[in-house]
Amino acid sequence: MENQQDNFKWFGEGFDGFPKILPDDCVQYVLYVTDAKLSDFDIRKQLRTIQIAANALCKSLLKDFIWQRDAFCLELIQGQGRSKPILNPSCSLMSEGHSFLQGRTNFGDSIEDEWLVVYLLRELSRKFPQSWIRVFDSDGEFLLIEAADQLPKWLNPDVAENRIWINGGRLLIIPKLPTNKSFNTTGLKIDDALTFIQTREPDLLHTSSIESEAFHRLQKYPTQIKESLHYAMITIPRKLACVLHDNASRISPAVEAFYLRDPIALRPLQLHRPSRLFFPPEDFVTVSVKFAKVGYAQIKGQDFPTPPAWVAYTAKDPKARGRSGWDVGMKITCGFEMLLSDPQNVDKKPVREIKLLLEDLDAGEEQLPSDNDISQWDHTVDDESWLDIDFNDFDRELSGKTDAGPAGQGGGFGDRAAQANLRRMVTRFEKFLNDDDGTAEDADFFDDTDDENTSNTSDETASRGGVMDEAEEEIDFDEDRFTSMMRDMMGLPPVAALDNAADLGAKPGLGAAAQMQKDSVEEKQEIREVMDDMEEELRQAGALSLEPLPEEIIADPERLSLPSAQNSGATTVSDMPRFSEASTNEESAVDDEVLNIDFDRVKDLLKGYGDSWKV
Repeated sequence: MENQQDNFKWFGEGFDGFPKILPDDCVQYVLYVTDAKLSDFDIRKQLRTIQIAANALCKSLLKDFIWQRDAFCLELIQGQGRSKPILNPSCSLMSEGHSFLQGRTNFGDSIEDEWLVVYLLRELSRKFPQSWIRVFDSDGEFLLIEAADQLPKWLNPDVAENRIWINGGRLLIIPKLPTNKSFNTTGLKIDDALTFIQTREPDLLHTSSIESEAFHRLQKYPTQIKESLHYAMITIPRKLACVLHDNASRISPAVEAFYLRDPIALRPLQLHRPSRLFFPPEDFVTVSVKFAKVGYAQIKGQDFPTPPAWVAYTAKDPKARGRSGWDVGMKITCGFEMLLSDPQNVDKKPVREIKLLLEDLDAGEEQLPSDNDISQWDHTVDDESWLDIDFNDFDRELSGKTDAGPAGQGGGFGDRAAQANLRRMVTRFEKFLNDDDGTAEDADFFDDTDDENTSNTSDETASRGGVMDEAEEEIDFDEDRFTSMMRDMMGLPPVAALDNAADLGAKPGLGAAAQMQKDSVEEKQEIREVMDDMEEELRQAGALSLEPLPEEIIADPERLSLPSAQNSGATTVSDMPRFSEASTNEESAVDDEVLNIDFDRVKDLLKGYGDSWKV
């Protein structure tokens, strides 16, 4: 792209460095205040107000939430007349001289964290209508990917950069201009996008169908925030229970350290002296620990043998494995050991906090919780049925035959969000199959719909009372068309031609199918008769005989002429291929030339006719 090429300058011409790419599993977001009447100082003041409101929103909604990796955070970037690089796939530059808020969240394997970020941004845009927000990830404009089947033809990935904005809770698109071709064929620079928003805000495109598709995952929020957590009873050392009770969010980096472990990370657990561990396997307690559902599934689903550092304890207490949540507790404890022992994690905030707390405990400045204290803690335990998938239910979900149960009761496998996403995926696939004019390109992220139809989608949606439910459409399977395509691909004549031929030669009283079957039997009979005639002629000529030829035949080869060859110049046996063979039998004539038939060639000939007869 042009924006990407601008960053490649020769070192003597003000080289700005190589373009940076947004890492995988990351979502980036920027927030601008666009008001030409405000000074940069006033804009920074409003941005700080939005930043404070964002922190308050997170505290109210995410009090007990556990992020998979990074939390939502907005940082104020003050404009000083210089470019600030934004790390997105197309590597465009931040607006020069503009102050703004930006943030990046690494959501790891939890895609719900990414949509939680979008939900928070939309809520901020509703509270502050003067804010303009752009959000994207390593895939680019992922909001458009969600609304792929509602997009106009011109809005493809090559032109979508910096055109998609969230304002006042709405999804707005910078349209193409009839008088500016370059404006329509490439992505926009951030300055051009902000200028358009300031000067031509009424011209922004807002389509309710695109917005509903792009934000459909946000319908389950804010209730989804609590549903993404899981409470489980596990058995862990008392010291680790104190660490988690102080801050439950510390469980996520430990889960990731365990899940992404390597042989080097396991070295501390190979020691046979548990006293050198941060959390030695001793003084165990059973407590309720809060997980993100993704993290709990990662821990629960991995096989992990007992490390040498724990073998001695399990040998002393054979009943230890019978305790509630022993395996999960052992994995979590080992995860914390790997997290604190890895030198690469020294500067991470959770690691610093945990080590400071452990130092206070060792110094006596903090006290470990007693059994009485632990008994007063929360002991919530959640059902783990969401981990189980019944493949019969899965098949019913795919076929759309599962009825939605009462609220709070799962009507199929997994949770309600998984079922809704699966139904949506199947619905889109069915729509693609039912599109007779569709091509392979239509299965891409962006649908090639007509510009005119899409521009009028809002009015059409209002007149219909909502977006049409595509799930009601059924896939029609044309058996005759499929059979015709298969016959054509195999090189067979069309069924219609066979029917016409059968009708022309059909006998009274016989159907077309019976007549075709009879004709096939007669054809096979004729081939068999031809084969028998050829075999008889070859036998008379001695070509199929394995006995040595009589001397009189050898002396007079003309006697082997085929009956049908008389007066026709046909080839005789003397003209047939022969080969000389050195005789090893002392009783055979040494100087006599013996006529031999090439039986392999005859065999191949007969085999070829036989295959033709079978066909």
